[in-house]
Amino acid sequence: MFVVVGATGNVGRTLSSILVASGNAVTTVSRGRRPLAVPDGVRHHRADLEQPESLRPAVAGAEALFLLVEGAGAHLDMREILRVVAAGGVKRIVLQSSQAAGTRPDSPSHAPLRAIEDLVRHSGLGWTILRPGGFASNALAWTEPVRGNRMVAAPFGDVGLPLIDPADIAEVAAAALRDHSHDGRTYELTGPALSTPRERVADLAAALGEPIGFVDQTPDEAREQMLRFMPPPVVEGTLAILGAPTKREQRISPDVADVLGRSPRPFAAWATRNIDAFRRPSS
Repeated sequence: MFVVVGATGNVGRTLSSILVASGNAVTTVSRGRRPLAVPDGVRHHRADLEQPESLRPAVAGAEALFLLVEGAGAHLDMREILRVVAAGGVKRIVLQSSQAAGTRPDSPSHAPLRAIEDLVRHSGLGWTILRPGGFASNALAWTEPVRGNRMVAAPFGDVGLPLIDPADIAEVAAAALRDHSHDGRTYELTGPALSTPRERVADLAAALGEPIGFVDQTPDEAREQMLRFMPPPVVEGTLAILGAPTKREQRISPDVADVLGRSPRPFAAWATRNIDAFRRPSS
């Protein structure tokens, strides 16, 4: 049996479906009631990582655990979480971290994730660390302006990053949960090519079949917008990556291909698969 913590997210939903489709028993964990997106045949358990003991019924008898923590996870008692997980019989943890935990380990925005990684590595359990770069699904933040006036505003319009499709992260996570040969590995997960915001808008327009305008925001304009839903350290860390990525953050990683035996999906494929989110509602 596998446990998926973070089953309501872009990765967790797909991961749960992959595991169930392969005939695996799956328990999903979230703080609220059973999410509508959880596939049939999946057991759901309501728990809160801020209360580690609430995890105990979910992990009892589980073989492996997929762990995603909200934000940077600095507020969590990760040692106690790992103790409860181990006591339940879990043998392996697949932790979804972030590429920046490796490229910017001392930044206030990502240092807590690096600390969580270190605790998992020294937990005595088998472990696999997934470090995805930017998500293709971050483009969902553009749904309302695209629906409303076919326009997108974003900073650093011509700076490219190799964004990763969340479905590829889920497939790598499923492989790591099912096969202990991935134990002790840290995988950096990226897409197959650099993609700029301007290029991503063009991909969305092609999938939609209608032109979409692009406005290059100033960093200050982007900062003001992002502060409405992100804490300041995360905003500053995100803007630093978007505007001045390191060579490593722009590197095309081979890890998705090495694990899955195929190239990662490009942003255009994500756009085509998710284009209905950008269509105007029928009148």
